[in-house]
Amino acid sequence: MKKLFLILLFFSFSLLLAAQTPATILDNLPKDEYKIREIANELYQKQEFDLAAEVFLKGRKILNNDQLFNFELLALYRFRKDKERLIQEYLNTLATLPEMLQSAENVFSVLFENKADYLQLQTALYKRIQKDPQNEVFAKLLTWQYIQQQEYEMALRQLIAQDKRIKDDGGILFNYTQIFISNKAYDTAIKAYTYLLAKGKENQYYLPSRFGLIDAKYQLLQTGKNEEKEIVDLAAQYQSVLDEYGQNTRTLFAIRKLATLQAQYLHHPQKATELLESTLKIPGLNPSEAGEIKLELGDNYVLTGKPWEAILLYGQVTKEFENQPISNEAQYRTARLSFFQGNFTYAKSQADVLKASTTQLIANDALNLSLLLSDHLESKADTLALKMYAEAEFLQFRNLLPAAIRKLDSIAVIYPQNNLSDDILMAKSRIAIKNGDFNLAATQLKQLIINPQKDIWTDDAIFTLAGLYEVQLNDPEQAKILYQKLITDFPGSMFVAEARKHFRKLRGDHIES
Repeated sequence: MKKLFLILLFFSFSLLLAAQTPATILDNLPKDEYKIREIANELYQKQEFDLAAEVFLKGRKILNNDQLFNFELLALYRFRKDKERLIQEYLNTLATLPEMLQSAENVFSVLFENKADYLQLQTALYKRIQKDPQNEVFAKLLTWQYIQQQEYEMALRQLIAQDKRIKDDGGILFNYTQIFISNKAYDTAIKAYTYLLAKGKENQYYLPSRFGLIDAKYQLLQTGKNEEKEIVDLAAQYQSVLDEYGQNTRTLFAIRKLATLQAQYLHHPQKATELLESTLKIPGLNPSEAGEIKLELGDNYVLTGKPWEAILLYGQVTKEFENQPISNEAQYRTARLSFFQGNFTYAKSQADVLKASTTQLIANDALNLSLLLSDHLESKADTLALKMYAEAEFLQFRNLLPAAIRKLDSIAVIYPQNNLSDDILMAKSRIAIKNGDFNLAATQLKQLIINPQKDIWTDDAIFTLAGLYEVQLNDPEQAKILYQKLITDFPGSMFVAEARKHFRKLRGDHIES
């Protein structure tokens, strides 16, 4: 009997609502939170979404509580994709429930489609911060918005202002420096670390910021921005770390990067060799670290004209770490050295084994090397042209980039019928990127994509060009187009998984780190 009574009550309530106009429903809302929620839910069931929202908003006024019905309104606005009201409701909710910040970021990252959506959020946040400057949750959301839009300098300004406003010890800003680094915003990271260092040696973030600053400069160097004076200064900074803290397991990061600078940028491979040889004698060096240093030392032996010593070290690593990624890396370096030396048959046999490597980058490099050798050993002319190409690759390995370009350009002159045009374009684009000439690299990659000779490098070229547009050339829309092209046209490419991740990030999806 009780159940029947409730059913009749429900239907009578529904009929009563159906008989009323929207204005009547709003004018006659009871001063009862539970009944207001019932009325709104009934309207929601009837797909009267806008009116249900109006009921909740009117209910707030009647009950004189702006924080009532937050979650219901958020769900309604999200379902209706009403971005303007959703923004306002999240800001209203965050004012008293700052723990909802992660939820807001997740929802916005999924729902927002373009820059205009983020600009709408930015404008609303500015107004909120003016009204309530002490509420740090709005400053955090504004910083997040800048990062989503890749406006890292603006994010840094906001973070520095926040640090000064709340008299922080730098912890919040220090955590964000890793976001700048992961997004390759090295200039911004350098400014952030410089600000943190100015807090003084007593600050707990001084030492990690000092090391972070040097590392950010090193990462920036890898992008092609490498004035010799800056390289010398960076090497001196790594040396100062070693002078102050000594050569030990804690300073391995400085040792290895200093060796790279000496060998590849300052053209002092012998100094790098001596440094790495002494590093292998450090007490407490774990086997994996020793293996990595042996690979770097092997590369230096190649640079100093000691290929047999290099092969010996590569062989040691291959055996010591069998069935591990570092073993595959050592095998690949052996194949690469054989290629530099013109021993193409052995290089191909090694590359063929590594094509099945579980390490994606090694497998891709090995596949490219195998295809290169397969396609250009059919005639004497092709083999001679390939030897010149191998010499050019060795010059690039030694970071003698102008000489490498000259060697690549001479191939077509000496062997006009060669079939290496795609390989030469790809090699030139890599050199252009090393030189920081990103527009030239983009032109070369486009040429390779539009008019490929054999399609071997096309997916590599698309992925590389997309990365240039995303980071160096600041054209995210063009990057999205290229990532989508790679996903659609080359589903079997080893770059597809990474391309999909970058595409989703550029589209604004929330991706867990």
